[in-house]
Amino acid sequence: MSPRDTLTVEIPSRWVGPLRISGNAIDDEVEVPLATYESPLWPSVGRGARVSRMIEGGIRATLLDARMARSSLFVAPDAAGAFAADQVLHEREEELREAVAGTSRFARLIDVHTEVVGNLLFVRYALTTGDASGHNMVTHAAEALQALILSWDLGLEYGSISGNYCTDKKPSAVNGDLGRGRRVVADILIPHDVLEKTLRTDAKRMVDLVVRKNLVGGTIAGSLRSANAHYANMLLAIYLATGQDAANIVEGSQGITYAEEREEGLYFSCSLPHLIVGTVGNGKHLAHVDEALERLGCRAEREPGANANRLAAIIAATVLCGELSLLAAQTNQGELMRAHRSMERGRGSAAQRPAGTPGEEAQS
Repeated sequence: MSPRDTLTVEIPSRWVGPLRISGNAIDDEVEVPLATYESPLWPSVGRGARVSRMIEGGIRATLLDARMARSSLFVAPDAAGAFAADQVLHEREEELREAVAGTSRFARLIDVHTEVVGNLLFVRYALTTGDASGHNMVTHAAEALQALILSWDLGLEYGSISGNYCTDKKPSAVNGDLGRGRRVVADILIPHDVLEKTLRTDAKRMVDLVVRKNLVGGTIAGSLRSANAHYANMLLAIYLATGQDAANIVEGSQGITYAEEREEGLYFSCSLPHLIVGTVGNGKHLAHVDEALERLGCRAEREPGANANRLAAIIAATVLCGELSLLAAQTNQGELMRAHRSMERGRGSAAQRPAGTPGEEAQS
């Protein structure tokens, strides 16, 4: 590649927060980097972050699972042959685990799922991949597994190293069902007075909007395992700032916002079943990415996977901040557009305003 083929793209970026986050992967206050052309996103997430600092424990981020998946495709003579081979695969899973362990210091096979369609056998491998997002690691492991399985002389032929049953960078149901990436739930209990003073709304209006907009509106739109307002906004902004594969927001933005009106206030949660992120690997060597991960506390000496788990928890909390602020704005007629006009068409753009100016009160 010649120097003329190299292109550097400038994306406006800001640190927002800090967010107060607790849970099984992090207990800290952190600022988060957001790279975006949608300037109102910074004060929007900032308002949610301010709410988190007003509550003991802030946002609770619970890491439920961590894995990466790759599916391989085999071709059998017929369905009976595919089914017979399927039985052998499950009987010899220990051999598959040993083969995966031999491909990497960090890759470990934790699950195998299969589907037979006609004479086609789809085999979906799930691996733990340490602090890497794991795309290349699982493909490398799948190559070794495919060669091993074909050597067993089960009447199978090579179909594809990736059979789309993974599934990568496409909306699907399988990733929500079986997992791919980090599965995280971020939730918070916001007292009534904080709702009124900081978000200018109340628990009933918020719950009504979550049900009517996200759940019902999303259903009639045909959303797939997804009911949220704008997870993709926060995901893309923090993915770009931390060197993630931005295309993974396709499945990452499939998540569900849920809310309840309680005596103490508003219970509000964001469930993200497949956050595909890593703190090592492609792009993580870049100076601005390295600085961002260092400042986020994701470069510390921890057991394999702990830094990526911390990053996933931070991202889930960031999503909650932006989701909370946007929905609160939409409970008040006219507020959303006023905020955008103020931020994007005022005397200066949000990127030019110093933190703490009136624009901080607006929301996306």
